Amino acid sequence: MLTLILGGARSGKSRYAEQCAEDSGKQVVYCATATAGDLEMQARIARHRADRPQHWKTVEEPIRLADVLKEQSVGEHCILVDCLTLWLSNILFDDQGNVQLPFFEQQVSALIECVDKLPGDLILVSNEVGSGIIPLGEGTRRFVDEAGRLHQQLAQVCDKVVLVTAGLPQVLKWTG
Repeated sequence: MLTLILGGARSGKSRYAEQCAEDSGKQVVYCATATAGDLEMQARIARHRADRPQHWKTVEEPIRLADVLKEQSVGEHCILVDCLTLWLSNILFDDQGNVQLPFFEQQVSALIECVDKLPGDLILVSNEVGSGIIPLGEGTRRFVDEAGRLHQQLAQVCDKVVLVTAGLPQVLKWTG
């Protein structure tokens, strides 16, 4: 089962994804893509770590997501990736905020090519960023465009696509 869960900030998408992973009855591998660039993000990461069940395996990988998925994916696992928009930011921009296009394209292609070939269950969480105000600045607009493209590509191959709003999951696609 390949599931894409989208939602805005604080929409409840991560909580919903974690419940889906728990309900799978499989061993959960939680793949975190965040980096602790400042004190606020360090606190968020610490809170997420504390909130996750202790029996879940956690892999922290901000860049080479496809490699981690291939390494961790076995039939009895449910891998939960949280979140794709943080990963997208990590691979799209270098430390100075410049677009690193060839590397970005390579990593996105690797993800798209592997997700529907993996054994086990995969739950991908991402922020829906295209429903709000048009962002200022070339880099921000590029990020929104790339997130939208990624979501469209993943939605095509996923068995299930869910949009979470105000904690309420709305199934957009279900081929199960």
